[in-house]
Amino acid sequence: MTRLLAGIALVSLLVGGIGIMNIMLVSVTERTREIGLRMAIGAKPSDIRIQFVIEAVTLSTIGGAFGVALGVGAAEYLRSSLGWATVVQPEIVAISLGFSAVVGVGFGLYPAHKASGLDPITALRFE
Repeated sequence: MTRLLAGIALVSLLVGGIGIMNIMLVSVTERTREIGLRMAIGAKPSDIRIQFVIEAVTLSTIGGAFGVALGVGAAEYLRSSLGWATVVQPEIVAISLGFSAVVGVGFGLYPAHKASGLDPITALRFE
């Protein structure tokens, strides 16, 4: 049962990570002019990279928090309605939120790298 749940969690994290990467790639495309302007006035590529990684981590952590809330709600429902003995351990909640942030970093690096590699002149001309 543990391996089955771990497999489901792995697939869910992979799908969620791909979703985060797609959202961030769309964000880079939509904000190309903003990125070009920031680079033109002196932002370093590392500044742009950090901005997009922070956005990806924030997005994934919020998703992780929703998942934790859903899990806690489901555990409470099972405990109250079916009489099952459920325990929500704070350490596991913290680990899951931390792992969610790690997924955000992992899947946010490519869009962040793409954004930081834009040429400022070309980015400013982008429509």
